[in-house]
Amino acid sequence: MTLTRRQTIELLETHGLRPSRALGQNFVVDPNTVRRIARLAAVGTGDQVVEIGAGLGSLTLALAETGARIMAVEVDRHLLPALRETAEPVGVEVVEGDAMSLDWAGLLGPIPNSWTLVANLPYNIATPLVADLLDQVPSIGRMLVMVQREVGERLAAPAGSDPYGAVSVKVAYWATAKVVGRVPASVFIPRPAVESVLVDIERRPQPAVDPGVVPESELFELVRAGFGHRRKMLRKSLEGLVGPHDFECARIAPTARAEELDVAAWGRLAACRRRHSNS
Repeated sequence: MTLTRRQTIELLETHGLRPSRALGQNFVVDPNTVRRIARLAAVGTGDQVVEIGAGLGSLTLALAETGARIMAVEVDRHLLPALRETAEPVGVEVVEGDAMSLDWAGLLGPIPNSWTLVANLPYNIATPLVADLLDQVPSIGRMLVMVQREVGERLAAPAGSDPYGAVSVKVAYWATAKVVGRVPASVFIPRPAVESVLVDIERRPQPAVDPGVVPESELFELVRAGFGHRRKMLRKSLEGLVGPHDFECARIAPTARAEELDVAAWGRLAACRRRHSNS
Protein backbone atom coordinates (compact mmCIF):
# COMPACT_ATOMS: atom_id res chain seq x y z
CA MET A 1 0.00 0.00 0.00
CA THR A 2 1.19 3.54 -0.77
CA LEU A 3 -0.23 6.95 0.04
CA THR A 4 -3.00 8.43 -2.10
CA ARG A 5 -3.62 12.16 -2.44
CA ARG A 6 -6.39 12.01 0.16
CA GLN A 7 -4.28 10.00 2.62
CA THR A 8 -1.39 12.42 2.21
CA ILE A 9 -3.61 15.40 2.96
CA GLU A 10 -5.07 13.62 6.00
CA LEU A 11 -1.59 12.72 7.27
CA LEU A 12 -0.45 16.33 6.94
CA GLU A 13 -3.54 17.56 8.77
CA THR A 14 -3.28 14.95 11.54
CA HIS A 15 0.30 15.98 12.30
CA GLY A 16 -0.28 19.71 11.76
CA LEU A 17 2.19 19.83 8.87
CA ARG A 18 2.67 21.93 5.77
CA PRO A 19 5.19 21.26 2.99
CA SER A 20 8.29 23.39 3.50
CA ARG A 21 9.21 25.56 0.55
CA ALA A 22 12.64 26.20 2.07
CA LEU A 23 13.36 22.46 2.04
CA GLY A 24 11.93 22.01 -1.46
CA GLN A 25 9.23 19.61 -0.27
CA ASN A 26 6.89 18.33 -2.96
CA PHE A 27 5.25 15.05 -1.96
CA VAL A 28 4.30 12.45 -4.58
CA VAL A 29 0.65 11.51 -4.06
CA ASP A 30 0.08 9.07 -6.92
CA PRO A 31 0.50 5.33 -6.14
CA ASN A 32 1.08 4.47 -9.81
CA THR A 33 4.00 6.90 -9.98
CA VAL A 34 5.82 5.60 -6.91
CA ARG A 35 5.31 1.98 -7.99
CA ARG A 36 6.67 2.86 -11.42
CA ILE A 37 9.78 4.33 -9.75
CA ALA A 38 10.16 1.19 -7.65
CA ARG A 39 9.95 -0.95 -10.81
CA LEU A 40 12.57 1.17 -12.57
CA ALA A 41 14.82 0.81 -9.52
CA ALA A 42 14.78 -2.95 -10.23
CA VAL A 43 15.40 -3.86 -6.60
CA GLY A 44 14.06 -6.77 -4.62
CA THR A 45 14.73 -9.23 -1.84
CA GLY A 46 18.39 -9.14 -0.81
CA ASP A 47 18.99 -5.62 -2.11
CA GLN A 48 19.76 -2.59 0.05
CA VAL A 49 18.10 0.72 -0.80
CA VAL A 50 18.70 4.13 0.72
CA GLU A 51 16.09 6.80 0.10
CA ILE A 52 16.95 10.47 0.63
CA GLY A 53 14.18 12.93 1.45
CA ALA A 54 11.62 10.27 2.30
CA GLY A 55 9.04 12.86 3.33
CA LEU A 56 5.78 11.22 4.39
CA GLY A 57 6.80 7.83 3.03
CA SER A 58 4.83 7.33 -0.18
CA LEU A 59 7.82 6.23 -2.27
CA THR A 60 9.22 4.48 0.81
CA LEU A 61 6.18 2.19 0.95
CA ALA A 62 6.45 1.36 -2.74
CA LEU A 63 10.12 0.45 -2.29
CA ALA A 64 9.30 -1.66 0.77
CA GLU A 65 6.80 -3.62 -1.34
CA THR A 66 9.73 -4.91 -3.44
CA GLY A 67 11.12 -6.86 -0.48
CA ALA A 68 14.38 -4.90 -0.39
CA ARG A 69 15.90 -3.57 2.82
CA ILE A 70 15.02 0.14 2.96
CA MET A 71 16.78 2.93 4.86
CA ALA A 72 14.84 6.20 4.67
CA VAL A 73 16.73 9.44 5.39
CA GLU A 74 14.83 12.61 6.28
CA VAL A 75 16.22 15.95 7.45
CA ASP A 76 12.94 17.60 8.57
CA ARG A 77 12.37 16.71 12.22
CA HIS A 78 8.74 17.85 11.93
CA LEU A 79 8.05 15.15 9.34
CA LEU A 80 9.76 12.34 11.23
CA PRO A 81 6.79 11.28 13.41
CA ALA A 82 4.56 10.96 10.32
CA LEU A 83 7.28 9.14 8.36
CA ARG A 84 7.88 6.71 11.22
CA GLU A 85 4.15 6.10 11.52
CA THR A 86 3.99 5.28 7.82
CA ALA A 87 7.23 3.39 7.24
CA GLU A 88 8.41 1.64 10.40
CA PRO A 89 5.48 -0.82 10.55
CA VAL A 90 6.66 -2.31 7.21
CA GLY A 91 10.24 -2.72 8.42
CA VAL A 92 11.83 0.47 7.09
CA GLU A 93 14.74 1.96 9.04
CA VAL A 94 14.20 5.72 9.43
CA VAL A 95 17.28 7.92 9.86
CA GLU A 96 17.20 11.60 10.76
CA GLY A 97 19.95 13.51 8.99
CA ASP A 98 21.05 15.98 6.35
CA ALA A 99 22.14 14.12 3.22
CA MET A 100 24.71 16.83 2.48
CA SER A 101 26.61 16.21 5.73
CA LEU A 102 25.85 12.64 6.81
CA ASP A 103 28.61 10.19 7.66
CA TRP A 104 27.74 8.02 4.68
CA ALA A 105 30.62 5.60 5.20
CA GLY A 106 29.52 4.96 8.75
CA LEU A 107 25.87 4.62 7.75
CA LEU A 108 26.20 2.38 4.68
CA GLY A 109 29.44 0.55 5.36
CA PRO A 110 32.57 0.08 3.24
CA ILE A 111 31.46 -2.47 0.63
CA PRO A 112 31.50 -0.90 -2.88
CA ASN A 113 28.29 -0.96 -4.92
CA SER A 114 26.31 -2.54 -2.08
CA TRP A 115 23.50 0.05 -2.02
CA THR A 116 21.05 1.57 -4.50
CA LEU A 117 19.91 5.15 -3.96
CA VAL A 118 16.31 5.95 -4.90
CA ALA A 119 15.09 9.45 -4.18
CA ASN A 120 12.85 12.36 -5.01
CA LEU A 121 15.58 14.95 -4.56
CA PRO A 122 14.87 18.56 -3.58
CA TYR A 123 15.73 20.74 -6.54
CA ASN A 124 18.12 22.97 -4.61
CA ILE A 125 20.50 20.16 -3.58
CA ALA A 126 20.17 17.63 -6.41
CA THR A 127 23.26 18.52 -8.44
CA PRO A 128 25.80 18.93 -5.60
CA LEU A 129 24.42 15.88 -3.78
CA VAL A 130 24.72 13.56 -6.79
CA ALA A 131 28.25 14.84 -7.46
CA ASP A 132 29.28 14.39 -3.82
CA LEU A 133 27.86 10.87 -3.61
CA LEU A 134 29.71 9.85 -6.77
CA ASP A 135 32.93 11.36 -5.43
CA GLN A 136 32.75 10.15 -1.86
CA VAL A 137 30.35 7.21 -1.40
CA PRO A 138 31.47 4.16 -3.42
CA SER A 139 29.03 1.96 -1.49
CA ILE A 140 26.27 3.51 -3.64
CA GLY A 141 26.58 1.66 -6.92
CA ARG A 142 23.42 2.90 -8.60
CA MET A 143 21.07 5.86 -8.31
CA LEU A 144 17.55 6.40 -9.59
CA VAL A 145 16.75 10.01 -8.83
CA MET A 146 13.77 12.22 -9.58
CA VAL A 147 14.94 15.76 -10.27
CA GLN A 148 13.95 18.91 -12.11
CA ARG A 149 13.98 18.27 -15.86
CA GLU A 150 16.80 20.73 -16.57
CA VAL A 151 18.92 19.20 -13.81
CA GLY A 152 18.29 15.69 -15.07
CA GLU A 153 19.19 16.60 -18.61
CA ARG A 154 22.48 18.10 -17.42
CA LEU A 155 23.34 15.02 -15.37
CA ALA A 156 22.85 12.72 -18.37
CA ALA A 157 23.92 15.04 -21.21
CA PRO A 158 26.34 13.77 -23.88
CA ALA A 159 29.18 15.94 -25.19
CA GLY A 160 28.04 18.42 -27.79
CA SER A 161 24.48 18.77 -26.50
CA ASP A 162 23.06 22.02 -25.14
CA PRO A 163 22.74 20.86 -21.48
CA TYR A 164 26.28 19.43 -21.39
CA GLY A 165 28.47 21.01 -18.73
CA ALA A 166 31.02 20.36 -16.01
CA VAL A 167 28.58 18.27 -13.95
CA SER A 168 27.92 16.11 -17.03
CA VAL A 169 31.65 15.36 -17.21
CA LYS A 170 31.66 14.59 -13.47
CA VAL A 171 28.84 12.07 -13.87
CA ALA A 172 30.42 10.53 -16.98
CA TYR A 173 33.74 10.17 -15.14
CA TRP A 174 32.16 7.97 -12.49
CA ALA A 175 29.08 6.50 -14.15
CA THR A 176 26.77 6.07 -17.08
CA ALA A 177 23.54 8.05 -16.92
CA LYS A 178 20.30 8.32 -18.86
CA VAL A 179 16.89 9.91 -18.47
CA VAL A 180 14.42 7.03 -18.15
CA GLY A 181 11.11 8.81 -17.65
CA ARG A 182 9.15 11.96 -16.99
CA VAL A 183 6.97 12.73 -13.99
CA PRO A 184 4.09 15.21 -14.40
CA ALA A 185 3.66 18.06 -11.94
CA SER A 186 0.10 16.89 -11.27
CA VAL A 187 1.25 13.97 -9.07
CA PHE A 188 2.79 16.25 -6.40
CA ILE A 189 1.48 18.18 -3.40
CA PRO A 190 2.11 21.07 -3.68
CA ARG A 191 2.25 21.14 -7.46
CA PRO A 192 5.73 22.33 -8.53
CA ALA A 193 6.23 24.95 -11.23
CA VAL A 194 8.78 22.74 -13.01
CA GLU A 195 8.79 19.41 -14.85
CA SER A 196 10.53 16.41 -13.30
CA VAL A 197 12.43 13.49 -14.81
CA LEU A 198 13.87 10.22 -13.59
CA VAL A 199 17.60 9.71 -14.12
CA ASP A 200 19.26 6.31 -13.87
CA ILE A 201 22.95 6.58 -12.87
CA GLU A 202 25.08 3.43 -12.73
CA ARG A 203 28.59 3.59 -11.32
CA ARG A 204 31.36 2.30 -13.61
CA PRO A 205 33.63 -0.50 -12.39
CA GLN A 206 36.48 1.99 -12.81
CA PRO A 207 36.50 5.75 -13.53
CA ALA A 208 36.36 6.64 -17.22
CA VAL A 209 39.85 8.16 -16.93
CA ASP A 210 42.46 6.06 -15.14
CA PRO A 211 43.37 7.97 -11.94
CA GLY A 212 46.78 6.29 -12.07
CA VAL A 213 47.45 8.19 -15.30
CA VAL A 214 45.68 11.43 -14.40
CA PRO A 215 44.61 12.26 -10.83
CA GLU A 216 40.97 13.30 -10.61
CA SER A 217 41.93 16.69 -9.17
CA GLU A 218 44.08 17.55 -12.20
CA LEU A 219 41.41 16.41 -14.66
CA PHE A 220 38.70 18.53 -13.10
CA GLU A 221 40.96 21.54 -12.75
CA LEU A 222 40.90 21.66 -16.55
CA VAL A 223 37.18 20.85 -16.78
CA ARG A 224 36.25 23.68 -14.40
CA ALA A 225 38.49 26.14 -16.22
CA GLY A 226 37.11 25.14 -19.61
CA PHE A 227 33.46 25.41 -18.62
CA GLY A 228 34.13 28.58 -16.63
CA HIS A 229 34.45 30.28 -20.02
CA ARG A 230 32.44 27.88 -22.17
CA ARG A 231 31.90 30.33 -25.01
CA LYS A 232 35.63 30.79 -25.48
CA MET A 233 37.90 28.53 -27.48
CA LEU A 234 39.96 26.22 -25.31
CA ARG A 235 43.21 27.95 -26.19
CA LYS A 236 41.76 31.01 -24.39
CA SER A 237 39.81 29.38 -21.56
CA LEU A 238 42.76 27.09 -20.71
CA GLU A 239 45.46 29.70 -21.30
CA GLY A 240 48.24 29.24 -18.74
CA LEU A 241 47.14 25.66 -18.05
CA VAL A 242 47.49 23.95 -21.42
CA GLY A 243 50.00 24.67 -24.15
CA PRO A 244 50.04 24.07 -27.94
CA HIS A 245 51.97 20.80 -27.53
CA ASP A 246 49.32 19.49 -25.13
CA PHE A 247 46.54 20.11 -27.66
CA GLU A 248 48.56 18.44 -30.40
CA CYS A 249 49.41 15.46 -28.17
CA ALA A 250 45.75 15.00 -27.18
CA ARG A 251 44.51 15.37 -30.79
CA ILE A 252 42.24 18.25 -29.78
CA ALA A 253 41.87 21.44 -31.78
CA PRO A 254 42.75 24.55 -29.73
CA THR A 255 39.77 26.20 -31.40
CA ALA A 256 37.35 23.68 -29.85
CA ARG A 257 35.10 24.70 -26.99
CA ALA A 258 34.59 22.92 -23.68
CA GLU A 259 31.22 21.39 -24.56
CA GLU A 260 32.74 19.57 -27.54
CA LEU A 261 34.99 17.36 -25.37
CA ASP A 262 33.71 14.14 -23.84
CA VAL A 263 35.28 12.76 -20.66
CA ALA A 264 37.82 10.70 -22.62
CA ALA A 265 39.01 13.79 -24.50
CA TRP A 266 39.35 15.73 -21.24
CA GLY A 267 41.37 12.81 -19.93
CA ARG A 268 43.73 12.85 -22.93
CA LEU A 269 44.28 16.57 -22.56
CA ALA A 270 45.00 16.29 -18.84
CA ALA A 271 47.35 13.35 -19.44
CA CYS A 272 49.32 15.22 -22.10
CA ARG A 273 49.58 18.27 -19.90
CA ARG A 274 50.86 16.10 -17.03
CA ARG A 275 53.37 14.35 -19.29
CA HIS A 276 54.80 17.60 -20.60
CA SER A 277 54.91 19.28 -17.21
CA ASN A 278 56.88 16.34 -15.80
CA SER A 279 59.30 16.07 -18.71
